Amino acid sequence: MTSVIAFSDAELRRRGDDLSAVLLRDPRYPGLRFRFTEARPRGTWYLVVRKRWHRIGAYPDQSAKVVLAALPGIRQRLASDSAATVSGWEHVGEMLAWFVDRLERNRSLSAKRKATAKSAITRHLIPRLGGMALANVSRSALDRDLVWPLQEQLSLEYVRLVFGLLADAFKKARSLGLVATNPMAGMRFGDFTKARIKPKAARLRTEQIEDLLTALAESITKAPADAMLALLMLCHGNRVGETRMAQWLHISLATRRWYLPAENTKTRVEHSLPLTAQVCALLARYREIQQAEGYTGRFLFPGRSGRCLSEKQAAEVFTRLGQGEWTSHDLRKLARGCWADQGIDFLIGELLINHAMGHNVQVYIQTTAEERKRAALEQWHAFLDTKGFERIHGMKEGRNADSGNGPQTTQYKGCSEIQETTIGEDSK
Repeated sequence: MTSVIAFSDAELRRRGDDLSAVLLRDPRYPGLRFRFTEARPRGTWYLVVRKRWHRIGAYPDQSAKVVLAALPGIRQRLASDSAATVSGWEHVGEMLAWFVDRLERNRSLSAKRKATAKSAITRHLIPRLGGMALANVSRSALDRDLVWPLQEQLSLEYVRLVFGLLADAFKKARSLGLVATNPMAGMRFGDFTKARIKPKAARLRTEQIEDLLTALAESITKAPADAMLALLMLCHGNRVGETRMAQWLHISLATRRWYLPAENTKTRVEHSLPLTAQVCALLARYREIQQAEGYTGRFLFPGRSGRCLSEKQAAEVFTRLGQGEWTSHDLRKLARGCWADQGIDFLIGELLINHAMGHNVQVYIQTTAEERKRAALEQWHAFLDTKGFERIHGMKEGRNADSGNGPQTTQYKGCSEIQETTIGEDSK
């Protein structure tokens, strides 16, 4: 049954709660129909012309106000056998400009992912395809004007990223009724090249760990923040972005854990890491160094203007440490590779480095994985001790090298000092 209403956004919201209202029309706009989907209050706009239903948009992505304003143009395009869409786009560049704006306002994406996508679209997609008519997009056109020219200049991995962004833009625009068809439906990057994208070779290997730790032991006395950033990544396999934003209040004495808030992680899910005795001692030593230098703020790695180390500043740290021989990501790959060599369960390794996991694995995390993560890190840090890590964190054979206290006393003293200091600051 079709309900007769006066189309407005307020009226659609009200009707969304009425399960008897499924198909709606407004006598002021002949042929315009609105149908609720099962996922209320979402719905679909149609324009019926000569008994043919043309899907012209999705609600609430296209509000009643937007659809009613665009309706005359849609009727005109239908009369000339053109696409019946709300957008009225004719060229790829118009769609890409919309997609960039949508990405920038997507709160679920990290700033880095937004910047990467925007750069790829504005530097490569729009210059090469912006003036192409939507109706002219085809495999041959994309091969001629995008994929083949780009692969001559850029890595195949990056070309695939650019191609994927274009495919995402078309898919989203089509699902919202902003384009009549998706010309990239069914296209795969493999349609254009059979060359394999090979993973980058690791530039740090197990045999180099002793030399690496020796260099970091020297660095921690001269540039403690630089060395500490690298050490925490080596110990836990973190991403550099997750590590540079760490705060002292993220370190919990009660659970002996380091919590990484969802807004700081690439997966946008809170991540927790067990703190071993060695890392607790290392954190205590580092906090003492910070306080001796007059810093009592909240960040492990302070930058400028009271903020944490910026992405650029973190990159400069590894330029100084690696001297062009290795990068921050090589530390992450080194840790992950060594865990595999040590027989640490694959899933535990993936959880530690915070790769995205499905729902079933999330359930597993909550039930059995936390203690196995701790055991894995204790095994890894014990191995690092044999390569010189103990000279940095100050514990030897389970005891603090300076005080002679047992491991439990040293560990909890270090963590409690950190927590007491940061709680006091936060309460000011």
